[in-house]
Amino acid sequence: MKDLSIDLQQRREAALYRRRRVVETPCAVEMRVDGRDCLSFCSNDYLGLANHPDLIAALKKGADQWGVGSGSAHLVVGHSAAHHALEEELAAFVGRERVLLFSTGYMANLAITSALAGRSTRLFQDRLNHASLLDAARISGSRLIRYRHGDMADLDKRMQDADAEDACVLSDGVFSMDGDLAPLPEMVRIAAAHQADVMVDDAHAIGVLGATGAGTLEHYGLDDKQVPILMATLGKAFGVAGAFVAGSEALIETLIQQARSYIYTTAMPAAMAEATRVSLRKVQQDQWRREQLAELVAYFRQGAAQRGLSLMTSMTPIQPLLLGSSERALAWSDALLDQGILVPAIRPPTVAEGQARLRLTFSASHQMTQVERLLDALEKISLAEGAA
Repeated sequence: MKDLSIDLQQRREAALYRRRRVVETPCAVEMRVDGRDCLSFCSNDYLGLANHPDLIAALKKGADQWGVGSGSAHLVVGHSAAHHALEEELAAFVGRERVLLFSTGYMANLAITSALAGRSTRLFQDRLNHASLLDAARISGSRLIRYRHGDMADLDKRMQDADAEDACVLSDGVFSMDGDLAPLPEMVRIAAAHQADVMVDDAHAIGVLGATGAGTLEHYGLDDKQVPILMATLGKAFGVAGAFVAGSEALIETLIQQARSYIYTTAMPAAMAEATRVSLRKVQQDQWRREQLAELVAYFRQGAAQRGLSLMTSMTPIQPLLLGSSERALAWSDALLDQGILVPAIRPPTVAEGQARLRLTFSASHQMTQVERLLDALEKISLAEGAA
């Protein structure tokens, strides 16, 4: 094996080295991290449910009833009545015939392509899709064709050039690093013109977008015929853990029979499924959380514009501040931490070279005064940089 320490040192010198922070408190807007109190603007707990007392109580009650481990895969003896009830409730929520639970969104995306795509399949993907979608396409052995970000003319051209009989367009609903929405209505139209299916990864939109929080498809008014394959995660706006794929009876049965990342893994704890059922009710009933979140985002964007801070275009809780170099992104992140605000730098390979940034994320649990504190801190750094 080669000397791994050389590669690690090169990462440090290129300002690309990553390290884990040790969190000493529950997920919240105010946390204790690496021994210091911080105001956090970096989690995906968009609705502020990760530490909600009702979810905690449901998890405890679920553990009393089901224990702490499922003991096996869903197809052995790991599929509890709690899992089954959650699948039915999620299916009703997103308006699909059936839902299938997974332990992570990564595994769910692997399941979709491994079960449905083959070597003759052409998978068309946005260049900024999540890594799990790209990895899933490569593992499936299908031909991966990437189009320019959000560019439907480029997608159309590539689909014409590929002349594929077996094709599918796969896209994030909300892009995790840019925070913008995929142009799904136009994507659906183009895919239909080429007799291709559409699959949407709604990890960062479920719970947040749409009148009831059902995500980008509800936001755009698209149905299960236009987008037959939907994947969404539960570890972000839902505040718990896991993921699901939603679709037709035939789709879900096919995944159960053929998806290796479903068949050969232990089911999530049933207690977590019980907590998720409570979370789902919160998502549906607490419309004020989405309203509060939208107000916070609008307030931040207005304040940033007034202070001369140039944000990327996004209407979602993901608000990227593009800084260019990894060194500059790290410097801004460190300067924020000096002021008690936690926003880690996002650097290559998560984003492209020259696209390092601060990925600022908001939660319904944030207060306007905390957003104001963030804006003042960013302005202070910007002014200090300009004076240097």
